[in-house]
Amino acid sequence: MTYSHEVEKMCVVTKGPHHGPAPIPEEGKWVKALEIKDISGLSHGIGWCAPQQGCCKLTLNVKDGLVEEALVETIGCSGMTHSAAMAAEILPGKTLLECLNTDLVCDAINVAMREIFQQFAYGRTQSAFSEDGLPIGAGLEDLGKGLRSQVGTMYSTRKKGVRFMEMAEGYVTRMALDDSGEVIGYEFVRLGKMLEDIRHGVSPDEAYKKNVGNYGRFENAPKYVDPREE
Repeated sequence: MTYSHEVEKMCVVTKGPHHGPAPIPEEGKWVKALEIKDISGLSHGIGWCAPQQGCCKLTLNVKDGLVEEALVETIGCSGMTHSAAMAAEILPGKTLLECLNTDLVCDAINVAMREIFQQFAYGRTQSAFSEDGLPIGAGLEDLGKGLRSQVGTMYSTRKKGVRFMEMAEGYVTRMALDDSGEVIGYEFVRLGKMLEDIRHGVSPDEAYKKNVGNYGRFENAPKYVDPREE
């Protein structure tokens, strides 16, 4: 270690109390994190790319500083989906610090990694107060039935109004309007569940009908419109 001439001339002043870092909540315990291996938990980070044309939600399940589970969800950019495929392969098995300093191919995923690192470093994880944390597989449960990301897609213009295209429940097929033309409900198809049924041998027509649902005052509405064609 090299010291400047000015520092070398200084006298020694004894350091006072040393109590280490403030403890942070981790999986039901209070932990003084001194090294990366002291970090555990499950959390999420949201990232965006420089032109802000796409974003990423990153979910990591970390045990003793190592990433044991990764869920990468992206929207808005076709190239980002391919970057997510690479990131999902890269992340597990790395330490949290390695992940922070790894090129995850896409700006949005790198930013999500930066944001999630802060969640872990400051004890702001989803499992902060869950004794023993969440099991490996908890990230997958975030997707729900059908194992498909929850997506909301809405479009509107001043001249023609709003169009609901996709809700958390699924792909919107029809919107219900009242007598004044205001939206009062919608019909949807649970795409994840429908495709799951088809893969398990249910005929496409039956699987489609089985997974159609509606929300709001959809039944007996005076008018229905296809949000993509009408």
